[in-house]
Amino acid sequence: MNSSNQEPWVDDVEYKRYILWFIYACIIYSVIGFSWGALMGGIAEFRYFVDHRLHGDLIVRAHTHINLLGWVEMAIFAAVYYIVPRLVQRPIYSLKLVKVHFWIHNFGLIGMVVFFTTAGVLGGLAGETGTPEEVEAIVKPILATMGIFGSLVLLANFIWAYNLFKTCSGWNKQN
Repeated sequence: MNSSNQEPWVDDVEYKRYILWFIYACIIYSVIGFSWGALMGGIAEFRYFVDHRLHGDLIVRAHTHINLLGWVEMAIFAAVYYIVPRLVQRPIYSLKLVKVHFWIHNFGLIGMVVFFTTAGVLGGLAGETGTPEEVEAIVKPILATMGIFGSLVLLANFIWAYNLFKTCSGWNKQN
């Protein structure tokens, strides 16, 4: 029995490519997140805006999501996609779902970060002259849109979980 029959994922270039794309995304998001954090901590005016303006904390949420859903989660996805097929000695259930997961997750995360940041900046600026009600009227639809993108990230995570469950289920049965 040659290695490609025993380990069908070994020769799957496209599968490897997507695992590497998760790793590349992890690296990109970590650099963005670490830089963003350094700017928030190092630039006094930025830190003041974030800490003392109405809805300025939404900028921190954008930074947090870049780090958690970008850097950390992408690293976990890559590692699990790499390890699980080797653990259960079978290929991933669906390469198509790996691809869909990657693109939906990234699209959703980028949308979340853009709309969290937009709501934080516009809310912070409007808070200088507007009433809390006026600021809320500006921020509320932006956050609703952010929630749509957050739902896409959640959907991507369900796709990931389903794909792994299907890959692992029945691992100890003879094919």
